[in-house]
Amino acid sequence: MREYTGLFIINPDKEKTLEEVTAVIKDSITKVNGKIEQEENLGNQKISFPVKKNTHGVYYKLDFQIDPSQISTLNAGYKLNADILRAMITVK
Repeated sequence: MREYTGLFIINPDKEKTLEEVTAVIKDSITKVNGKIEQEENLGNQKISFPVKKNTHGVYYKLDFQIDPSQISTLNAGYKLNADILRAMITVK
């Protein structure tokens, strides 16, 4: 198990249902035997360049532990989710 930090930019139209979107993110980690350490909602912020025609997004930070072989699985799932504009997972 290795420690990672995930930074997600969530579609600002989903701000009212943010808990549902974050639950999907956390569930995808726990399904592959990951452990969530800390989560933080960084709020609605301006994006430096438009992403999928959005100039603002809700930033969400998540610290977790997971087997390194599962990172590609997580990234593929996040790219398919229309509610997540961008996802970046880095080693802590």
